Amino acid sequence: MDAQYYAVLWEHINRYKKIGYEDFEKCKPYFQIEHFKQHSLVVRCGGPVTKQYFVVEGCLRTFMPDDERDREYTVQFAVEEWWASDYIAYYAGTPALLNVECLEDAILLSVQKKDIETLYTQVAGLESFFLRKLENAFVAFQKRILGNLKETAEQRYDEFSRQYPNIEQRVKNFQIASYLGITPESLSRIRKARQ
Repeated sequence: MDAQYYAVLWEHINRYKKIGYEDFEKCKPYFQIEHFKQHSLVVRCGGPVTKQYFVVEGCLRTFMPDDERDREYTVQFAVEEWWASDYIAYYAGTPALLNVECLEDAILLSVQKKDIETLYTQVAGLESFFLRKLENAFVAFQKRILGNLKETAEQRYDEFSRQYPNIEQRVKNFQIASYLGITPESLSRIRKARQ
């Protein structure tokens, strides 16, 4: 059973950077299989962040809680073959600003930051893979910031639907609205106009 989880990761890596099976075998001991129940927090605001997570099965949401306003700001959803963590805390070594919550039961492969750095020296091409992944994430986040600045709510919803096809059955309306920076009522109006 565990072999299929690692196979998903190997196929994912090979879409970006070809890694031979022998090299991938060196990676496997550094990736731990973790099972989380729905509503579990993988990363907790204020806690340490030493891992990033590859989603084998499940749906995660990264969000910033705002207790003063009794709100949450959704930063990212992560479904199968996506990565999640609080990357500010992960790279800066600071306490987490974000929560990463399992919206469904989840199977994740986690890897420690220190182990990634070890793997860079052992597996040719792995550093290139993680660099490509980081570049893609940076581009996506900049596009999202620019979209929030200049696009209408309808345009942001259309982009969300393209980026996360078929996710709407897996997440709550208020979470989507939070991601889009609109109210749930506005989201309902946009959806109604699309029917």
